[in-house]
Amino acid sequence: MPQILAKAELLENKVVVWNREEGEKIFKEKYFGKWIEEDNVVYLQLMLEEAMMLLERGYIKIFKNEKELSVQEFFRICCSIDPEFTYKYTVYRDLRQRGFIVKSGFKFGTHFRVYERGVNPYKTGEKSPREHTKFNVHAVPENIDWSLADLSRFVRLSQNIRARPLLAVVDEEGSVTYYIVKHVSP
Repeated sequence: MPQILAKAELLENKVVVWNREEGEKIFKEKYFGKWIEEDNVVYLQLMLEEAMMLLERGYIKIFKNEKELSVQEFFRICCSIDPEFTYKYTVYRDLRQRGFIVKSGFKFGTHFRVYERGVNPYKTGEKSPREHTKFNVHAVPENIDWSLADLSRFVRLSQNIRARPLLAVVDEEGSVTYYIVKHVSP
């Protein structure tokens, strides 16, 4: 059994680690979470997908209203917060198991930004081409009806940040197939 690195708290739709020392242990492991400072309080905020993976692996305990949540309870809560959670988490877990660093893509109109192994996604200043977002990944179930306008927007936003758009399709068995989507000019 792995060593518990941190205690976290579920607050509405985010998971936070209040203890700075515990948060550092989580952050340094392939950059789980993001440091947030508000009202002179600094804490590590975890995406639901990050928190789920850390909970499954036994690295964190998650509490809600001072009650410890099991993996199953937390999963149910995540699904009630985010109807897309099941397939988003399937893709997140697959990318992490492949060694990639995965961060939120919300700001870029997609589910995830993916970085090469070993890249610090929070580096400031000049970045080498390797240190930029490699892929913008959008997770979808295999039976989705997606409009061409949505697909076009996804490709355009990805190209704006020089990331390759990847459509991650999750089938009924939970397998993920990745498709690179390209804009082609005739």
